[in-house]
Parts: sequence; C-alpha cells; structure tokens
Amino acid sequence: MSCNRTSSETLEYLLLNGSSARDSGAAPAAAPLRVCLAVIMLLMIAVGFLGNSVVCIIVYQRPAMRSAINLLLATLAFSDIMLSLCCMPFTAVTLITVHWHFGDYFCRLSATLYWFFVLEGVAILLIISVDRFLIIVQRQDKLNPRRAKVIIAASWALSFCVSAPSLAGWTIVEVPARAPQCVLGYTEFPAGRAYVVTLVVAVFFVPFGVMLCSYLCILHTVRKNTVRVHNQSDSLDLRQLTRAGLRRLQRQQQVSLDLSFKTKAFTTILILFVGFSLCWLPHSVYSLLSVFSRRFYCSPSFYTTSSCILWLSYTKSVFNPIVYCWRIKKFREACIELLPQTFQILPRVPERIRRRIQPSAVYTCNENQSAV
Repeated sequence: MSCNRTSSETLEYLLLNGSSARDSGAAPAAAPLRVCLAVIMLLMIAVGFLGNSVVCIIVYQRPAMRSAINLLLATLAFSDIMLSLCCMPFTAVTLITVHWHFGDYFCRLSATLYWFFVLEGVAILLIISVDRFLIIVQRQDKLNPRRAKVIIAASWALSFCVSAPSLAGWTIVEVPARAPQCVLGYTEFPAGRAYVVTLVVAVFFVPFGVMLCSYLCILHTVRKNTVRVHNQSDSLDLRQLTRAGLRRLQRQQQVSLDLSFKTKAFTTILILFVGFSLCWLPHSVYSLLSVFSRRFYCSPSFYTTSSCILWLSYTKSVFNPIVYCWRIKKFREACIELLPQTFQILPRVPERIRRRIQPSAVYTCNENQSAV
C-alpha cells in the first residue's frame, strides 16, 4: 500500500499491482534481527508441531483420556498445529528473503487461515473457562464428551464464518511489503474498518472479558470454600467423634480432595489464559492501529514492529504444550511412554509396582473430569 494515496487510489493500486506493490517507506528490519526471528520461528514450528501432536495422539490413543475437557484441549492443540503448518513457515521465509514468493491469492488465503485458526483456539479457551466456571462456581458439571464434540463443531463453523469475509475481500489485506506476513492494511472504508473491529473484538476483547470475569468468580469461590473447609476441620474434636462425626469428617476430606483437584485444574487453565493475554493483547492493538492510523502504518519502524508482534502471537502455539508438560502429570507420563526406548533416560516403572508406590491412584476421576 502506498502511504501517500487516498483510499480509492490505494484499492485500485493494490488490484493492479498486487505483490509488486512496494512502498518506499517500508524499511525492513535489520538483517541480524530478521534472521534471528526466522531461526527462532523455525524452532517454534518444530516444538509446536511435535508438542501439540503429542497432545492429539494421547487423546486419540487412550479412551480414558477422552473426557470433555481433554477433547477441548486436543482441539486447541490441533488448531495450533494447523497454525504452525499453514502460516508460520511462509512468515519465516519472508523474514529471511524480505519478499513474498507465494502469490497474491495465497497471501489473502494465508491471512484468512491465520485468523481462522486463531479464532478457533480462542473459542476453545473461552469454552474451557465457562466450563470451569459452571463446575466450580455453579456446581453444574453438564459438559460430557458428546456435548463437547457438538460445541467443538459449532466453534469451527463460527470461526470460519467470522474469518471468511477477509478472503472474500471485505478488508484490505496487504501483500508483504511493510510486514513479513499478509496483515490488515490501513483503510478509510467504513465497511473494512467495521469488519476489522468485529474481528479483533471476537478474537481478543470479548473472550478476554468473559474469561477474566469467570476466573475472578472462580478465584473468589475457591478462596471461600478453602476457608470454610479449614474452619470446619478446626471445629472438630477428635476425642468426641461419634459415628456421624466420622462420616462428616470423611465427607469433608472428600470435599477437600475434590477442591484440591479443581483448584489445580483451574490454575492450569489460568496459566493458559495469562499466556493468551500476553501474546494477543499487543497483536490486537497493533491490528487496530494498522487499520485506523495512517501515521502508524506508514512509519519506517512498521516492519520491525510487525515482525516482533507476529512472532509474539505465534509463541502461543508453543506455549500450550509446555504448560501441559509442566502441570499435567498424566501428560508427562504419556510423553515418556511415547518416546522410543533409546531416548528414555529413566527406566520405566512397571504398572504393578507403580500402583503400590502411588496409593493416590485409588482416587479416579469420572468421565467428565480431566487430567488437568
């Protein structure tokens, strides 16, 4: 896009010149920075693809892992895999060569796929947060695997409906000249601006608001229940316990155990929410400024800013499997079992011995609970 053109001249210029549209003010980032970002992005592609593939394989191969929330996590992992394969490699190549070699139509297609898979990942995080809210705050555990599959299918359809208009030309998608990837370009057309606002609100601001409210309510409920259980335990006199008192103590212990399980699951999802916020808040602000501010879009530092912010947004696809491996014990054990024997450092503990040395395995979750 030429920064010194009007909106109608800009649209005509893009249609006529396509990928050859170069702006004299588009200053690529310094070569060391571009190479460094490209190399890190290639590593992110490998880690994101392998890590998220392990999540999908574990849920697919193990029927016991196909709970509702694990199906949602597998869908989140699949959307990150597709983002790593369909968008990141072309951005890495463009970072190194500073030229888009894949055609104008694929430029718009890659931008559509980018928003499509990002929307799906955000939708899954939103569904998980609402599910945790219903379980912990409302005490309504209604999401079973069958309903989860229906919701997942609906989220894919909704994500496609929101992202598809960019492929149909509802907004100006800039062929890489000012950025290493096809991004939303500056426009003065009201329809284009309205669509971009809708897209950014659907991707970040609405999910962020709903998830933030859900997690604040969950945090308040967990804190209140913890205080209540602690006070009731302190009020018991073990020397004067009757049979009814013992049953009451057992119920309180079960509540405490269930509360600990839910709190750990909530903490894991909260970490995913923080990662989502840190990765996507800068990108959302960047997208709005690109479309609404000619001064920002035409600034000499726009290419460098685009490179760093796009790199940060792609970090989320690598962040999730690292969190799973850190927080979820069953996921770590499944990863070790999937490794070839030659790559395993520690000897594998037989299942019979593992049950003896891990009496906590007696506590099993029903099909609606998660290993998170």
